[in-house]
Amino acid sequence: MPSTESLSSLNNHRTALAIEYNGSKFSGWQKQASPDLLTVQSVVESAISQIVDSKITSTCAGRTDAGVHATCQVIHFDSPIDRGEKAWTRGVNSLLPDSIRVIWSKSVGSDFHARFSATARQYNYVIYINKVSSAILSKKVTHIRRRLNFVAMETAAQALLGEQDLTSFRAAGCQSKTSFRNVEYVHVRTQGSFLVLDIKANAFLQHMVRNITGALIEIGLEKRSPSWIEELLEAKDRNLAGVTAPPEGLYLVGVDYPKKFRLPESQRIPLFLPVTVG
Repeated sequence: MPSTESLSSLNNHRTALAIEYNGSKFSGWQKQASPDLLTVQSVVESAISQIVDSKITSTCAGRTDAGVHATCQVIHFDSPIDRGEKAWTRGVNSLLPDSIRVIWSKSVGSDFHARFSATARQYNYVIYINKVSSAILSKKVTHIRRRLNFVAMETAAQALLGEQDLTSFRAAGCQSKTSFRNVEYVHVRTQGSFLVLDIKANAFLQHMVRNITGALIEIGLEKRSPSWIEELLEAKDRNLAGVTAPPEGLYLVGVDYPKKFRLPESQRIPLFLPVTVG
């Protein structure tokens, strides 16, 4: 006779969703102990739970901080019934605020895990360079008044490639067991008044992209030389790396998974982001 555990697994359906959200009004992705803190996860789970008529708990590919956005956050959840693609997208979206949208859904096996099955994550950090900040892009980009030397920033960023100890770029409260991460690529892209740091790695430390961006901005303002990134990597000291860039310019834009899961395209770039290299 099947065990209770095996019966439970037979009655569960696992679904993967890609979530797009404007994080401006949220205290990050992850649910918090305080009910006064509104999070993306709590809102999404509430909507899914209404569709299923059962309490749902989700797991994401990468937790984002307060004020950080996503064009493709991938999650998975188990439910007692598979409502189908229309319910997981249009149905859930009808229960979500305008700042959150499900962009695709996919039925997956129990071997899929939004976090542990992921092989890489991609982030964009968006900077708007102008003497006057933009009202339309408020809380969606980081505003800098002075022109940045993007060539120096691009040159400096290449020191981050490969598997390295990124202690100088991790938050003091980072709980990761190792400070090593493998950066696949990092580019500084420009078009018009926009500058975007485009970075992809197997995983990211807490505040890693924002700390890297903060250092690169110092180089772009020509307060530091491009070799400073190499010096920081060697120093392995967060206190030497400068300020953390603001959260509003950061976007999780893609998550990679093995082809066997046959997930839809995982990357979706916001319309205002430049895609050409300056």
